[in-house]
Amino acid sequence: MTTLVADLSAQAELGRRLEKGVAKLGLALGRDGRNKLLQYLALLQKWNQVYNLTAIRGVEKMISGHLLDCLAVIPYVTGTRVLDVGTGAGFPGIPFAVARPDVQVALLDSNHKKSAFLRQAVADLQLKNAAVICERVEVWHAGEKFDCIISRAFAEIAEFIALTRHLLAPGGVFAAMKGVYPFEEIERLPPDFRLRQVHAFAVPGLEAERHLILIERA
Repeated sequence: MTTLVADLSAQAELGRRLEKGVAKLGLALGRDGRNKLLQYLALLQKWNQVYNLTAIRGVEKMISGHLLDCLAVIPYVTGTRVLDVGTGAGFPGIPFAVARPDVQVALLDSNHKKSAFLRQAVADLQLKNAAVICERVEVWHAGEKFDCIISRAFAEIAEFIALTRHLLAPGGVFAAMKGVYPFEEIERLPPDFRLRQVHAFAVPGLEAERHLILIERA
């Protein structure tokens, strides 16, 4: 009984921490959305014991290090079709799909174990707007191209563009989530692409530089 009470107390504390962080980001995410994100973390923690899906182990650290970090870029991402390349355990795609049910999100990773986890997470969270693709991005072709192609820890920007440019819709943007401002990576942009905008953003509970680099066709 004591363990159950402690678990419920810990869960409530995680919920409060997530709610406070979402409020600081200025996002409208209801209780159902927050509950889905906590359910996602619980599933991730369970699978992490066997499959090593993420280096961050403590679920408390995952709130800022994963969830809030991914949610922080939502105001800067436009379009109704988003591709998350090299999504791994679902970052930023799953938090994005939970927070934006009006957007179709494709979660792409070539790792079969990670893709199995993603399919389980999409099913458990009942994410009707998320699809899992287990393919190498450079050889995969979508029926419809994407308004935004985003990555969090996939590759350097030039390689990211080279591998995924065939999937970008006309007028679409690449969104690269980075830590410190990537001066050298930006200098190496392909000549037919240009920097559209750079957004520096703060993540509640995370003392680290974070930038979102938006790139468009020149």
